[in-house]
Amino acid sequence: MKASKKVRREKRKRHIRKNLHGSAAIPRVFVFKSNSYLYAGAADDDAHKVIASAMSDKGMDNAAKMGEELGKKLVKAKYEKIVFDRSGYKYHGNVKAIADGIRKAGLKF
Repeated sequence: MKASKKVRREKRKRHIRKNLHGSAAIPRVFVFKSNSYLYAGAADDDAHKVIASAMSDKGMDNAAKMGEELGKKLVKAKYEKIVFDRSGYKYHGNVKAIADGIRKAGLKF
């Protein structure tokens, strides 16, 4: 029996997270997609704390704006580098638009 789409994504997510870790100096930016909305946030995994977050409706334009908004929040908080966690999603479409928006705000991956 084939595993469900959600189970396969969770497996990919665990595989990715083995090698990613956010710290106070370089936070981890994570992404979540629901049926209607996109969520992204920056986390300090050492302190188990979310530093900044953003949310928007689905859509490429909205995703890029949300990524830029999150990037500006992180730049304002004096961060220069981040670790990007795609949370098991493919790196295209909305996830790529969020990453490009963060880059446009001036952060490096």
